[in-house]
Amino acid sequence: IFSIVVFGSIVNECYVNRDGQDPELLCIFNENESACSYGIAVGIIAFFGCVFFFVVDLYFQQISSVKDRKRAVLLDLGFSGFLAFLWFVAFCFLANQWQRTTMSRGALQGADAARAAITFSFFSIIIWVVLAVRALQRYRLGTDMSLFATDQFAPDPNAAYPGYPTGSGIESTETYQSPPFTETLDTNPKGYQVPAY
Repeated sequence: IFSIVVFGSIVNECYVNRDGQDPELLCIFNENESACSYGIAVGIIAFFGCVFFFVVDLYFQQISSVKDRKRAVLLDLGFSGFLAFLWFVAFCFLANQWQRTTMSRGALQGADAARAAITFSFFSIIIWVVLAVRALQRYRLGTDMSLFATDQFAPDPNAAYPGYPTGSGIESTETYQSPPFTETLDTNPKGYQVPAY
C-alpha cells in the first residue's frame, strides 16, 4: 500500500508547470526528472514484488521440494533486503531534492503529494526491514521441521529409518471388522436382484 501511495502521488501531483502557463511538466523535486522517475520505479517494483511474494506465501505449503522451499525463503530474504536499501535511497534522494526545491506556484500546488511520497518512502524502509527480518527468521527455522518438512528423519545420516509406530503391544480380541481379504462375499446380497437381459 505504501508503494502505491508513493508512485501514485508522484505520478498524479508531482509533475507541475513552472509558472502555470508553460505547457511543459516538470518534476516537483528540484525539477530533477531522475527523482520522480526513481520514486516511481521503486514503487512499481515494490508493488509487483509484494504481489509475487503474497502468491508465493499462499502456495508455500504446497511446495513439496525442500530445496524449492529454501530457494523461496532465500529469494524473499534477498528481495526484502534489496527493497529496504532501494527505499532508503529513495527517501534520501527525494528528501534531498525536496530540500533544494525553490517554492514556486507549481511547487506549492504539489507540495502535499511530495511530502506524502517522502513520508511513505520512510515508512517503506521500516516495513521492508521488518519483512527482511521475518524472512531471516523463516530461513533460520529451516532446521525446524515444520518449515522444510524433514521432521521424520533422524539427524544422523547413518541412523536407520524410523519404523512404523506400534500400539501398546497388546492385541485385543475384539475387532470391529474382519481382517482384510477373509470375508466371504455373498454373490446375491439381500434386496438386490440381478437384472435379466
